[in-house]
Amino acid sequence: MRLGYLMNTYPVTSATFIRREIAALKAQGMEIRRFAVRPWDEPLVDPADREEARACTYLLAPGGLRLAVGLAREAGRNPRGVARAVGAVWRLWRNAGPGALVRHLAYLLEAVELKRQARGLRHIHAHFSTNTAAVALICARLGGPGWSFTAHGPDEFRDPEAASLALKLHEARFAVAISHFARTRLALAGGMGVWDKTHVVRCGVPPGAAPAPPPAPDAPFVCVGRLCPQKAQTLLVAAMAGLAETHPAARLILIGDGESRAEVEAAIARHGLAAQVSLRGWADNAAVQAALAQARALVLPSFAEGLPIVLMEALAAGRPVITTPVAGIPELVDADCGWLVPPGDIAGLTRAMRACMDTPPDGLAAMGQAGRARVIAKHDLESNAATLHDLFRPWL
Repeated sequence: MRLGYLMNTYPVTSATFIRREIAALKAQGMEIRRFAVRPWDEPLVDPADREEARACTYLLAPGGLRLAVGLAREAGRNPRGVARAVGAVWRLWRNAGPGALVRHLAYLLEAVELKRQARGLRHIHAHFSTNTAAVALICARLGGPGWSFTAHGPDEFRDPEAASLALKLHEARFAVAISHFARTRLALAGGMGVWDKTHVVRCGVPPGAAPAPPPAPDAPFVCVGRLCPQKAQTLLVAAMAGLAETHPAARLILIGDGESRAEVEAAIARHGLAAQVSLRGWADNAAVQAALAQARALVLPSFAEGLPIVLMEALAAGRPVITTPVAGIPELVDADCGWLVPPGDIAGLTRAMRACMDTPPDGLAAMGQAGRARVIAKHDLESNAATLHDLFRPWL
């Protein structure tokens, strides 16, 4: 069975879950063709991501002139399909607002190229309900393959009317939500009439053969993710300053990079934590797994999330987590396997980290084991890929 996967930017160091999902579907006998609007503009640190980039077809690669010529040829061969596509572009643009015209005309060009590149495919699955879903919708209006999408959040649900989420839900064959929370957001956008065509399929991780040994007494906290406002790493540094007052030996490792790096560096300097907090930058998956195995706990104090993969990875490694009860996170994390702190509560974050420091290794190991059991039950990569496989089967 042959299937197309459509992403906006792919591969991306912070989105290894898509690569893993594709690999798991391939292991179940599916042939996956990868499409993306554009490549990532940062270096890929993981060899598997570099291999994925070589296997991916980029819709903007031909350049604007060739894409415009492609649209003209499509209009000559397929005037009715182009008329339907233009109608979709008009509705998407009307919902998004007048300033989005150029962006939506670009979607039309990308959809024509996707239809050309996707010959022989009967179905395309888009990750995220944003521009990729718009391109897949327009491509189907042109007469291209039918389509579905996975919604993650949180940005996808911020303004569902501007994102034309109801239209996308109506025209997609089905939609996947990564959590029950995400499914309710889809229902709020599209009405309960779309409920039966939405399905919860959680992101999966490989659980590994065994959890890591109990953490060492001097094990650091680890935070993994893009350095950005919604991940709140600057507040994590402030919480570390409070923790250092009672636990001066506590350490924090930040893995990732992004637009907040200068702010994070300034916070480290302001609080005098250069010896306690280290910035590692992006790391490949093997290095992330090694850091989690050596951690006391994963800390992720985000303001907004979908359901972060790194939480699953930490729990699968037998490590407790300290995070915030936003979106789908409480569907995975509770007091049995971690600490939930209100987003933005620096003092609460310090208290949770202090409690983690004061929990003996066997207590941390017990929390990690509870979390690992939960990940195996809900987020097993092979099992969840089989669920996706069953959703795709009728359309291939």
